[in-house]
Amino acid sequence: MEAPIMNSMAQQAVSAPWDGRRSLVLYDGNCPFCRMSVRWLKAFDWLGAIEFRSFRDADAVPRLDPPLDPARMDAEMHAVAPGGRRVFHGFWAFRHLAWKMPALVLLAPFLYFPGVSWLGQRVYLWIARNRYGLLPCKDGVCSLPSPGGGPPV
Repeated sequence: MEAPIMNSMAQQAVSAPWDGRRSLVLYDGNCPFCRMSVRWLKAFDWLGAIEFRSFRDADAVPRLDPPLDPARMDAEMHAVAPGGRRVFHGFWAFRHLAWKMPALVLLAPFLYFPGVSWLGQRVYLWIARNRYGLLPCKDGVCSLPSPGGGPPV
């Protein structure tokens, strides 16, 4: 199964704060499980090949052509390849990141075995849908994203 990606030869970063030299991970910064996952990924990023940003901060999201879909960013982690050439979602984002981290690179080839991407995406989507209930929140209270995607309420 081919990874669903946004891809075009004309796709390029049209704005910076992201310099485009490293892969960029866009995750849900309001989600305790997501923040914990990013801490683990950062621990495995020994080479500093990945930049992590919350998509909840609109200024942190690079403007690409075609633009990133806010609803899809809310549903799945995104990994933008260096230079904005490709955008990976969900399981395929994790698979892209596995090649960037020495601690996970031995796992990466197994992520291409038949059926792994099918199962991996389904497991990923289940976790993503249930991410707010997977870890206890600080003092039993989680911040919820506002309907407009602004600061948590």
